[in-house]
Amino acid sequence: MTDYQTLAGQAEGMLEAEPWYVAAFSNISSLIMDTLPDLNWAGFYLMRDGRLTVGPFQGKPACIHIAPGKGVCGTAAFRDETVTVPDVHQFPGHIACDSASESEIVIPVHENGRVRAVLDIDSPVKDRFSPEDRAGLEALVRKIEGKVSWA
Repeated sequence: MTDYQTLAGQAEGMLEAEPWYVAAFSNISSLIMDTLPDLNWAGFYLMRDGRLTVGPFQGKPACIHIAPGKGVCGTAAFRDETVTVPDVHQFPGHIACDSASESEIVIPVHENGRVRAVLDIDSPVKDRFSPEDRAGLEALVRKIEGKVSWA
């Protein structure tokens, strides 16, 4: 069982040391990959020029651009809500960057009330993300939103 309170505290410490989003998201994606079991990708897509563009991540090379409403990331950004997918093969329009991915969770990251990025986490295990994982990751993102610097 993951201790999300400790994970959030570690992420906050990283943000206090360096709040710039590139450094912060690089270390936080590494922290997530190192802390949560059964993952094959953890990272951020950033809103840029009206679409999501791959940002700091851990895992295999990823899709570079994702349009709002496309795939799990684009759907989460477009709806401005967390999307948890127990079986990515059952998600209409799923974008398969890594064929080993079986489940996924995507949480929008906000700046001044608008979606500025998404945290995307993939697993090679079906139904990997529990309601506890969702709550813990959403709490982590809320901490990030309050401390990250986009400049």
